[in-house]
Amino acid sequence: MHTPPRPADLPPDRATERPPDRAAELAVECLEGVEDLLGDWLEAVQPLRDTYEGAVPDDDFRGSALQAFELLLRTVAELPVPAELAGISERIGERRARQGVPLDSLLAAARLDFRVVWDALVERADDRDKVRLVASAYHVWEAVEAHVTGIMTAYQRTVLEMGRQREDERRLWFDRLLESGGHNPTVVRDVGLALGFVPSGRFLCVAAPPGSGPGGGLHGAAAALRSAGAVSQRQTVSSASLLVVQLGRRVTEETVLEGLDGVPCGVSPVAEGLAGVPRAVELATATVRVLAEDATGPLRLSDAWLDVLVNRAGHFAAHLTEDVLGGLYGRNAGDGGNGSDGGAVPAAERERLLHTVRVHLTGSGSIAETARALYCHRNTVQQRFTRFCELTGRDIRRPGDAALLAFALRARESGGG
Repeated sequence: MHTPPRPADLPPDRATERPPDRAAELAVECLEGVEDLLGDWLEAVQPLRDTYEGAVPDDDFRGSALQAFELLLRTVAELPVPAELAGISERIGERRARQGVPLDSLLAAARLDFRVVWDALVERADDRDKVRLVASAYHVWEAVEAHVTGIMTAYQRTVLEMGRQREDERRLWFDRLLESGGHNPTVVRDVGLALGFVPSGRFLCVAAPPGSGPGGGLHGAAAALRSAGAVSQRQTVSSASLLVVQLGRRVTEETVLEGLDGVPCGVSPVAEGLAGVPRAVELATATVRVLAEDATGPLRLSDAWLDVLVNRAGHFAAHLTEDVLGGLYGRNAGDGGNGSDGGAVPAAERERLLHTVRVHLTGSGSIAETARALYCHRNTVQQRFTRFCELTGRDIRRPGDAALLAFALRARESGGG
């Protein structure tokens, strides 16, 4: 094949002038023998086509190329372009995107059109015509580039549309899993196939506040995890932005938590199997509701159970606080009316008693350890516990009462009582 001059090789005044009539006449001659051009092009493009030959049927490949050459030659010859040819570039781009043809191979093949068309023009030209053809190089190249641009634009638009469609389909499948609660084995299996999850795998669910930026900061974490080889699904529900990650040898629970550093979010326990993901979603979203306003990283449910239970208790948390701690404020305590009814204790004494109870609840349950933490004698701690029990009817030394006191104090601290 001849090596045609590129536009950059032409003088400025010749790169923009209209093609002489003889170039148009030669293009008409090429149009009459367009099948020959197709044969030359197929031979030149074969190495490129080897990378995607199975994706595009022969009839489709040849037919599209033939239409593209007719479009180019009509453009160079300044002939009318029939309606069926007008959008061929865009149709090729869209179809090849859906067929999975690599864009770089597709564009390289389309740009070979210039060399084939130019070669055909030169072959039909005499010596005098060849001199005049130099001025037409720019216009031939311009026609090919318009064709290539149409292909590329349609290809990229189609890829974006396909990506959105795939994401919509993935979201619908995940919604089906949540709606089924993981109780339908067929749905679990189908969701696994649609999302690339192994139904018997292990999963971690992360929830971020819905109004805390794009995905609650989960977008970057999800991208990093995908780069590390993680299979994941991002989803938005009414109460949170979700990220579900399948764990494995390379992507562990610790890996996910490291990737969430700096992202305020709630983290569920590990779900054993895809069927357990709906429960993990519920637990993660319950955890994110109790995040502190100044939270700067992930909060595991295992570290937030008490807060989650208080949050889920609703107005009952206030009732419990009133019942358990009311005696400190001069109100009847629960537990059969054993509390004091003699008026509120002084604020200083009340806070000292409450502080002693808090320290004891956060420790191991040892009186000696609590005394050391408060820098006082163990008998002093015992006396405070006795006084607290007189006022409230609850003895922190009894496990059941200790659990209720822990709940009531957390509810009081969170504004629930």
